Amino acid sequence: MSDPVLRATSAESAVVGRLLWEFNEEFSFDGPGADEFAGRFTNLLDRDDVVVLLSGSRDDPTGFAFLTLRPTPYYDGPLAQLEELYVKPHLRARGVGTALLSAAVDLVRSRHSGEIHINADEVDVDTRRFYERHGFTNIQPGEDYRMLCYIREL
Repeated sequence: MSDPVLRATSAESAVVGRLLWEFNEEFSFDGPGADEFAGRFTNLLDRDDVVVLLSGSRDDPTGFAFLTLRPTPYYDGPLAQLEELYVKPHLRARGVGTALLSAAVDLVRSRHSGEIHINADEVDVDTRRFYERHGFTNIQPGEDYRMLCYIREL
């Protein structure tokens, strides 16, 4: 049985900021520190189009899923983007990531979202395998070529 999944509020912004910083540290991503993330999440978590789900407890979560929602003419509800999904390394392969992803899918489905987008690095085979095991694909339905994500820093 995996940990319970709870929706974070701005009261948990410091915890969420720390988790995002831990995620970035693990993968050697140079970015803001935990305190700066916490400050940003203080404002973001009050928005209806930003959702952070925590697994475990509010004070000491085992992982998190960070989603953004945006309007789209393709569906009655928003398009969802899973920005990050992170489980503490020593707790992986115990169903925590699956619980977070399932809760995220249920939440955006309840908002009538027609699609969830996830970006994953090509070299991150384990992450890609995890998402594919849960029904995600990088092949457009009815086509035989991969979809790609393009980025430009500003």
